[in-house]
Amino acid sequence: MSLSFPTLSIPSWDSSTSRPIPQCSSSLNVSAGSLQVVTKNSGGGAGLCRRFCGLKLWVIKRFNLWKKNREFGPLKEFMTIKYQSLPDDSAEETKRLSKSEESSLHELQADPFTNVVPSRSHSLNHATEGGRGPSLCIAVIGATGELARAKIFPALFALYYSGFLPEVRFTLMSILYVSFVYILLALLYLLNPDVVIFGYSRKDLKDEDLRSIIASTLTCRIDHQQNCGDKMEAFLSKTYYLNGGYDNCVGMSNLNARMEQIEGGSKANRIFYLSVPQEALLDVASCLADNAQTCKGWNRIIIEKPFGFDALSSQQFTKSLLSKFEEKQLYRIDHLLGRNLIENLTVLRFSNLVFEPLWSRTYIRNIQIILSEDLHSQTRRYFDGYGIIRDIVHSHILQTIALLAMEPPISLDGEDIRNEKVKVLRSIRRLDPSDVILGQYKSTSGDKVNLNNLTPTFFAAALYIDNARWDGVPFLIKTGLGLIKHRVEIRINFHNVPGNLYRERLGHNIDLATNELILSDAPDEAILVKINNKIPGLGLQLDASELNLLYKDKYSAEVPDSYEHLLLDVIDGDNHLFMRSDELAAAWNILTPILQEIDKNNATPELYEVGGRGPVGPYYLYAKHGVRWIDD
Repeated sequence: MSLSFPTLSIPSWDSSTSRPIPQCSSSLNVSAGSLQVVTKNSGGGAGLCRRFCGLKLWVIKRFNLWKKNREFGPLKEFMTIKYQSLPDDSAEETKRLSKSEESSLHELQADPFTNVVPSRSHSLNHATEGGRGPSLCIAVIGATGELARAKIFPALFALYYSGFLPEVRFTLMSILYVSFVYILLALLYLLNPDVVIFGYSRKDLKDEDLRSIIASTLTCRIDHQQNCGDKMEAFLSKTYYLNGGYDNCVGMSNLNARMEQIEGGSKANRIFYLSVPQEALLDVASCLADNAQTCKGWNRIIIEKPFGFDALSSQQFTKSLLSKFEEKQLYRIDHLLGRNLIENLTVLRFSNLVFEPLWSRTYIRNIQIILSEDLHSQTRRYFDGYGIIRDIVHSHILQTIALLAMEPPISLDGEDIRNEKVKVLRSIRRLDPSDVILGQYKSTSGDKVNLNNLTPTFFAAALYIDNARWDGVPFLIKTGLGLIKHRVEIRINFHNVPGNLYRERLGHNIDLATNELILSDAPDEAILVKINNKIPGLGLQLDASELNLLYKDKYSAEVPDSYEHLLLDVIDGDNHLFMRSDELAAAWNILTPILQEIDKNNATPELYEVGGRGPVGPYYLYAKHGVRWIDD
């Protein structure tokens, strides 16, 4: 085995043997750039030995210089070493440095692979004390808000605890002991960055105050309980607070200065999570763009929904963002798209031959998407004019339909998937108000809501996609708050078997015996396939049964929270579950007619009891489109 670099290639040490590599070997091959020197069985081996040892000590010397400067610039010099650049007096260089080398290595001889975790000191300088600043800074803007405390910081800690956030674990000098080769291995390892997290808000807090606030929300996974306390302490030691004040531009400049102090002169990447009210978002984003972006790596901006209030405001909002950022920097997050069910849609379709050939109007009769929330859901914001259409339908429901109905992308690259999704969204007909049912749950004494407000908390509709694959297939949506139970399902109903030989055995309602694929996320994650089979015994009696994959019985691992999934996607640069600007515009175009009717007070929501089954209107809507209502 050998290690290969653009301009340097030497054999690696065989770790299966207990003998160290000899300092010099008469069969050693060294390639440096276009130059190759091959020793022969003659007196030339001793000269090459001196040059090789000189190379090793020269690299150590240059590394110490690089360590002092805390720059990555000299790293290029390591990768472009020229044999001719070595001093001719290698033997003298060896004598001069051998004592310091021996002293340094002697200290590590007992255990050259000692794990060295970065200091847990709460000083901001702890990350730069070893010559290497962290190259990933995550800033949570609005760090003292409910979303940050309940979801964002716990998700970041879960990623850190599970090993998905970078952390330096070995010192380079501990690896030098083994051989010259491990100098290069260590340099490659240093490309793995460390991470620091900043909380940013207007409150007058200190680092310890923020750590105390978020510490109570952090939990270790059920299936990873080892070193929980140590991990939590290490995570909190990497978390800092900055009071941004009321001038966002000044605050962002101060945040940038703190980040640069942590990063040193090394390459740096940054993530900014904008967990702020919509009315403050553009000012925060503009100041961030002008004052807090790094020039030494990438910058990624996470934006929470809603993405505008209607088509016009969304267009203006997008235009303002794109004047400051590139599209590839923006990650419009919807936590409902981080569910395992959503990620499984493309896996089921494109990795199973049994499904993809059936995925069209030829075999599929209708598709139902159901998302109902129970009494424990937070619903107060819906009475502020925001509504379930802007919150759930615009993003989650339409994105689910796009992933279900899109053509196979040319690859799993995020942009390729987004290209196919936007084609579906542009093919969906604009909603006809006659195909929409709105509802609003009856307020209780504790809600303190305006009963004259017409903002819907329930939405049911029939959508059609005007393309060759899905022409004439209704996509039925039902989503609401304050219903009888929490339920998230996608139900794909197939056509009846033409000329079914067993029609008489299936009973009067043949629709009950059609095949159905059910993808369930709540109350239990499962994949079910409804089939017809013979009941054991004499005679011929048929029954509709379910082939059931229940995840909690099949897999013992705990399912990560959706925020963990999506934050990891942002770190990895995977944007296929985040809406692009053209997807945003296409989604608003679908919903604009019904939103205009609501604004004109032409669409009155049907009231329903909290904890009930919702309005009765959807029963008639489904019947209108020839679809049987699936009761809760």
